Amino acid sequence: MTNDLIAKAAIDRRMAEIITPVIEDMGFDLVRVRLMGGKYHTLQIMAERPEGGIEVDDCARISTAVSATLDVEDPLTEAFTLEVSSPGIDRPLTMLKHFAAFEGYEAKIETNDLIDGRKRFKGILAGVDGTEVLINVEEGTIGLQFDRLADAKLILTDELIRDMLRQRKAAGAVESDAEIDKTEFDEIQTDTGSEED
Repeated sequence: MTNDLIAKAAIDRRMAEIITPVIEDMGFDLVRVRLMGGKYHTLQIMAERPEGGIEVDDCARISTAVSATLDVEDPLTEAFTLEVSSPGIDRPLTMLKHFAAFEGYEAKIETNDLIDGRKRFKGILAGVDGTEVLINVEEGTIGLQFDRLADAKLILTDELIRDMLRQRKAAGAVESDAEIDKTEFDEIQTDTGSEED
């Protein structure tokens, strides 16, 4: 089942229903899908392996498979550009397992409803307890029900960048101690799709 963190709007949820099985069959998790409006439409898909990480070639393979599925399903009436990317370093947190995996890192969380007079929380992730996301804020550790979250993402910090670089080095993806370039983590594969009437 797709939650609001993965797909907010009705069209995003419809797109998630179509593309989630394709992405999961390829061995990846759908992190987020958004149809961005404006003069030109962009369907933005963020995906990663269940254990985390994704390569440029994986994004290209996902783009090809999703494009083929969307051509058959025909959910959009207007032309659009398909963009498949990694979640990036300051990534959205859309599954309960993300909050556990990134325990100890700084995050921003927004809830759908007011909780003790506020909707926005910023602090250090403290893991999960059942279906509650734990976060250390100024007042102490609080628990927020996962199904009440409207938005959540990591905050880009030096510690997060350093740890992500260390993980990539361990995986053999980075050769030197050179300054990290955030764009290296935001690999994007685009494909222009159009719908015929």
